[in-house]
Amino acid sequence: MDLSVKNDEIKACCANLYESSWARSLLGDSFHPGGLALTQRLGSLLDLKSGSRLLDVAAGKGSSAITLAQYFGCQVLGVEYSLKNVEAARFAAQAAGMADRVSFKMGDAESLPFEDGGFDAVICECSFCTFPDKETAASEIERVLRPGGRLGLSDVTRSSSLPGELNGLLAWIACLGDAQPVEQYTDYLNKAGLVIESVENHDEALNEMVQDIRTKLLGAELLVKLKKLDLPNVDFEEVRQVARAASNAVGNGQLGYSLILSQKPSG
Repeated sequence: MDLSVKNDEIKACCANLYESSWARSLLGDSFHPGGLALTQRLGSLLDLKSGSRLLDVAAGKGSSAITLAQYFGCQVLGVEYSLKNVEAARFAAQAAGMADRVSFKMGDAESLPFEDGGFDAVICECSFCTFPDKETAASEIERVLRPGGRLGLSDVTRSSSLPGELNGLLAWIACLGDAQPVEQYTDYLNKAGLVIESVENHDEALNEMVQDIRTKLLGAELLVKLKKLDLPNVDFEEVRQVARAASNAVGNGQLGYSLILSQKPSG
């Protein structure tokens, strides 16, 4: 990762990518491995129920927040760095008839605009590894949780150093370049004052997502060549290299995907 790229620029790049039609064409509505099935799994681990106050950090366009509110009956507030995504998420909640239970606000994971102890649970899916200051983000999550509240975090993991193709900005914002070992994620959470309750391995979900993206890339490139799809400023060669390197890293066991459940002590 080029250290000359400032933190705010990294956040802006992430926001710009995930609000684009390009990202939707490759990732669909759920921008993380395992899709909404793993989102519901996190909701079960968090023991969400009617009346639970849930914060979705880096909520994207709202798919997870809306699904959790529908499935568990909880109240969900999503915080998202991109104003365009916040607007899209609000529209999606309204269209789903969930605007009374799901709302969205623009904000930064490293400076959450909420009072201390305001949430029973927090969810953060495939985003924590993109936060430039992970220690501060973990501390902010701990701060807004009530005593006894839980965090459900899912993210890409790595077991060793990654190939050079996965060290650039594109790999970073694709949740690959700064993927951490599971032990590093748990260390961030422990230092913030959260106690680890469980870790689940879901490497197969990452493998399925990477293979699906590689297939969609071929189709997108063909449509562009036929001038049936307009994707300006997309460097297909770079994207192919990153996707190929990611596929190899998953196959070699260098990259995986985990769900981490932690709790803020009651005392």
